[in-house]
Amino acid sequence: MRPLRSAVPARITAPGQTVEWQTIALAAVIYGGWLALTWFWSAIPIWLLVPLAAWLIAWQGSLQHEVMHGHPTRNRRVNDAIGWPPLSLWLPYPIYRVSHLRHHRDEYLTDPIEDPESTYLTAATWRKVGPVGRAVLRFNMTLAGRLVVGSLLMIGLFLYEELRRLPREPRQRRIWARHAVGVAAVLVWVVAICGMPLWLYLVAFVWAGAALTRLRSFAEHRWAADPAGRTAIVENGGLFGLLYLNNNLHVLHHLRPRVPWYRLPKLYRRTRKILVARNGGLVYRGYGDIARRFLLRMHDDPLHPPEKAAAPN
Repeated sequence: MRPLRSAVPARITAPGQTVEWQTIALAAVIYGGWLALTWFWSAIPIWLLVPLAAWLIAWQGSLQHEVMHGHPTRNRRVNDAIGWPPLSLWLPYPIYRVSHLRHHRDEYLTDPIEDPESTYLTAATWRKVGPVGRAVLRFNMTLAGRLVVGSLLMIGLFLYEELRRLPREPRQRRIWARHAVGVAAVLVWVVAICGMPLWLYLVAFVWAGAALTRLRSFAEHRWAADPAGRTAIVENGGLFGLLYLNNNLHVLHHLRPRVPWYRLPKLYRRTRKILVARNGGLVYRGYGDIARRFLLRMHDDPLHPPEKAAAPN
């Protein structure tokens, strides 16, 4: 492990650079684009409005992911302020930050208990969900299912778990109180000032944006006995590489999360052989390759493989 890590630089920035202006410019484009799209929504045909709205919400999710890893400044408060606006409505940035950084404990990747971003289930949960629930969860392991119902499952389960935590955790109540103020400000702008129907924002921005985000995460991780083989690489990201801020090069991101998004492709080209050797060749040619393989076929069984192996026949 050590030789692999030492071959990949920890952080690539210009000498003396303390602010990553490329990310500042990106944040301005995302928030400015959201303001423009919500203001002019009625003049935009629905077939164009929905993909633009989904793109901006997923793009902000990528920006949030970037800033929680120490970008674009050395000041965490500034970074968190850039990522905080709750355009997606349902996900408080502070909760996302804590959860995602916990996900970066690579030795626990895909574990349904220890990895908060795992899509696998324990044997106990698998028994509880019943036949209908199992059918839905199997569908969710296909790309079509992840795009259609995956975002609703993700949002619904997250809100359910948070509601259970609120009575016993004062810190969560404070986070949600601040989040509610932000959500109210977003909805005042969208509904009261811009005149957009709430249902349209929920469908075009919230649901479609979450679905587009689920495309990125669909094949990022897969269980393997060696933790180093649990993280994939999606090459030739194209426009999706821009949307996901090169997080499609996921092995590299897990190794060096402090490298800014715009420097990842060059670093990947320099270290490709090392990274592919590290993850056992878990490489996809692009998102089209993922769609061809898994549009209607499960990426993996929903039951976590170690749990499945340990369960009685």
